[in-house]
Amino acid sequence: MSIARYDLRQNYEEAEANAIGTEFLRSDLLPSKNAEAVKALLNDYVDQRILFYSKQDQETAKQITKRTLELQNALWNEVLTAARMQPSPTIALAVSGMNDVINTQGYTQAAWWNRIPRAAWWLMGAIAISANMLVGFGARNFKNNISLFMIFPIMISVAFFLIADIDSPRGGIIRIEPRNLIDLKQNISMQNSSVLSIGTPR
Repeated sequence: MSIARYDLRQNYEEAEANAIGTEFLRSDLLPSKNAEAVKALLNDYVDQRILFYSKQDQETAKQITKRTLELQNALWNEVLTAARMQPSPTIALAVSGMNDVINTQGYTQAAWWNRIPRAAWWLMGAIAISANMLVGFGARNFKNNISLFMIFPIMISVAFFLIADIDSPRGGIIRIEPRNLIDLKQNISMQNSSVLSIGTPR
């Protein structure tokens, strides 16, 4: 259950990076003024999405979410303005790409909220306690084989630790690294640097 949720969060991180990267390219279909604004906003947006995957407290997470929503509104207003001024199939393509950017962020957030239900934790705990009690009742020569009988409780504890750790996307040891978003950020920075170098007179 927790592994499936972990894989889902990884897939959405990849989908989010792909959607942002595609929209960064499609922004060239917009009028030059809107295109420049969208690219600048997407550059900031990628930074916020990378921060989303970092380990932080609840207050910092709220600030990141707030800033993300502000950038989404600004991005949508830019493409909406262009669509109203110059309605065309190419502008519609850029609007569709921006819709994908916003949707993938929503899917990612929903996946991070989707945790193992509390009832499932209670059930697993009851099963673990019952299993350990059965081992204890069936023990013979416990004093002579204490290390052997400790293996089962230790294994149960490690299993619970791993499940809880994987099911905690914002904390713990096993976390999702935003590799695709970081790679996208580097590509955007390289493109911006090349544009600046081409536009600089020699």
